[in-house]
Amino acid sequence: MPAYDPFSYMFNLLWFLLIFFIVINPWFRKMALQRARESAIRRIEEKRRSRVITMIHRQEAMGFLGIPIFRFINIEDSERVLRAIRMTPDDMPIDFIIHTPGGLALAATQIANALAKHKAPVRVIIPHYAMSGGTLIALAADEIIMDENAVLGPVDPQIGQMPAASILKVLEKKDLKDVDDRTLILADVSEKAIRQMKDYLIWLLTTKGMEREKAERIAEELATGRFTHDYPLTVDYLRELGLNVKTEVPQEVYDLMDLYEQPVSSQPPSVQYIPVPYRQQGDRGPDQR
Repeated sequence: MPAYDPFSYMFNLLWFLLIFFIVINPWFRKMALQRARESAIRRIEEKRRSRVITMIHRQEAMGFLGIPIFRFINIEDSERVLRAIRMTPDDMPIDFIIHTPGGLALAATQIANALAKHKAPVRVIIPHYAMSGGTLIALAADEIIMDENAVLGPVDPQIGQMPAASILKVLEKKDLKDVDDRTLILADVSEKAIRQMKDYLIWLLTTKGMEREKAERIAEELATGRFTHDYPLTVDYLRELGLNVKTEVPQEVYDLMDLYEQPVSSQPPSVQYIPVPYRQQGDRGPDQR
């Protein structure tokens, strides 16, 4: 029988504890973060007397190695949002908090349809940005609430990685005999996609009570490729279009966004500041007593 070796025993125990900490600690942190997010959502609901639904797409550390992934609107998102809307009473307002670069048009359209059909007021809150499909969802709201520096984006269709409007430009600049069959097919699909998006926007906006003439003008601006797909649409521009945009984002929404941090990197952050509010001019500065 081998002799008892206390040093070997301690060494193995330390290795076990280290592995246990590496594997279990991220799980505990994830659970704690999820509980903090749920508590923050509940506080917003109690204050605003509404159902709060969030769709926040940020790069997050996932899995054992903490590998970051990028997230976009997908079918799983639409299924969850539709489930939440079905669980909401018809007379209860919805506050939909969104932060997204966009994603699958089908999923965004399903969400927009469900929000547009909800009988109680629907408020879409954008603390930072909601591009492409996120803008489509915002247009389904009775009221859009944005940070004064937040932006939306155009909803012009993209065919593969190319703007549909730009594909159609090829037919304007070339004779048909000089255009290959694949481009002609893409142009046909592009024409249909733009027409479908314009028709959908007109339906969506008129469903929310907008005059058809104004809805047609907005659809022409946002769906036909007047801007590049990542062009930022500011609060002032959206108001000029005739959209009901307010800038009173509740502080609780900003607090919630703080719980969706980017993954921690070994490199120092590119943006740093002292995370305390400073006094107004005329008061003593942060270093004065």
